[in-house]
Amino acid sequence: MLLLFLKKLLTALLMPPFSLVWLAALGLVLGRRRPRLGRWAAGLALLVLGALSWPPVADALLGSLERHPPLSAQALAQAQAIVVLGGGIYPGAPEYGGEDSVARPTLQRLQYAATLQRRSQLPVLVTGGAPEGGRPEGEVMQNVLEQQFGVPVRWVESASLDTAGNAALSAPLLRAAGVQRVALVSQAWHLPRAVALFEAQGFMVLPAPTGFRTRPPGAWKRYLPSAEALLASQTALHEWLGRLVLARA
Repeated sequence: MLLLFLKKLLTALLMPPFSLVWLAALGLVLGRRRPRLGRWAAGLALLVLGALSWPPVADALLGSLERHPPLSAQALAQAQAIVVLGGGIYPGAPEYGGEDSVARPTLQRLQYAATLQRRSQLPVLVTGGAPEGGRPEGEVMQNVLEQQFGVPVRWVESASLDTAGNAALSAPLLRAAGVQRVALVSQAWHLPRAVALFEAQGFMVLPAPTGFRTRPPGAWKRYLPSAEALLASQTALHEWLGRLVLARA
């Protein structure tokens, strides 16, 4: 658990906006003795922060990760199971009496997995542990799928702490049932790395992306800086960092 915390802390320090705050602060410190260099550092931090908050930049960053097209009916017909990766918990949801529910990314994945299951009648595996303690994500995902979508869940993997763990710990459950080909459900930006990790476990992976970044009606909205665009840019940069680490492993 300590290693996971350190990993999260290091990632937070490297990712914007925190890294840009440090760069701006460095500029202020440098400005006392080297005013020109200090202005450059602070100005660069503000420029990058503004760029990452601009929707066209966020679109381009996430678009660079959305490599897989929507799953076709022909591809779904090849799968033997549907695997849904966890994407976060909504802990202690007040509207559900304080019970844990799923965060929006996970809900998107479950909604799409339910659609695929109804089309194919394939068995479903959900995967996700409890990296921050509390109830495992896989169990919460199972409840949402079964109680809210009416879709049965055959396997629940509830010990993994990240995407690599999703793949490694789901593999024995699938192999025991003779499954070799899986439709893998996650956000479109997340699937390139997730597919590689499941392929490394020996599976034929049929990517089933959801949550594509689409353009809202009204072109003018795409040119207004926003916190949502900054979050999208941060998500993309975090995923590129994950892919870099995976490539070096």
